Amino acid sequence: MDVLNTILTRISIRKFTGEPIKEEDLNILLKSGFQAPSAHNYQPWHFVVVRDEDVIERIAEFHPYAKMLPKAGCGIIVCGDEVKQPNKGFLVEDCSAAIQNMLLAAHGIGLGAVWCGIYSADKLVDSAKDVLGLPENIIPIGMVVVGVKDEEKEPTDRYDANKIHYNKW
Repeated sequence: MDVLNTILTRISIRKFTGEPIKEEDLNILLKSGFQAPSAHNYQPWHFVVVRDEDVIERIAEFHPYAKMLPKAGCGIIVCGDEVKQPNKGFLVEDCSAAIQNMLLAAHGIGLGAVWCGIYSADKLVDSAKDVLGLPENIIPIGMVVVGVKDEEKEPTDRYDANKIHYNKW
C-alpha cells in the first residue's frame, strides 16, 4: 500500500476476530515504532507487548476504552523514559509519533488497530504502571490495540480548509 493511500484510508478498528497476529507482523509494527522521529533523536520509547490473557483482562478492566483488547491479537503499550527525555512535552510527542507509525503500519499490512490513550489520565497511568510493573521513570503514554479486523469501515475525509492559516492567524 503506498504511503499516501495508507494515511488517507487509515481508520480506527475496534472489532477483531480474536486471532493472534503473526510474529512477523508484530515485528513490522515494532520496527515501525522505532523508526519514528524524536526530539534531539533521544528515542525515549519502550514498547510493552501484551499477549497474556490475564494481563489483557486486567487492562480491559481499568481502561474504559480498551474493552475490545481481549478480542484483539495483542496490545502494544508505548511508554516513555523520563530519564532519556526529561521534557515531558517532547516525551509525549515522541511516543505519539511512534504510535502513529504503528497504526499506519498495521493498516498497511491489512491489520486493524486503534489508539487508546493512557497519559495524562492519572488513574490510567497509575493502573498501567501497576499492571505492567513499570519502573518509576517509565510513563505509559498510549496503547495500540491491534489484530485481525472483524469489521470494515469507510474512511472519513477530515480535511477542513477553515483550520488552515498562512503566516499568521
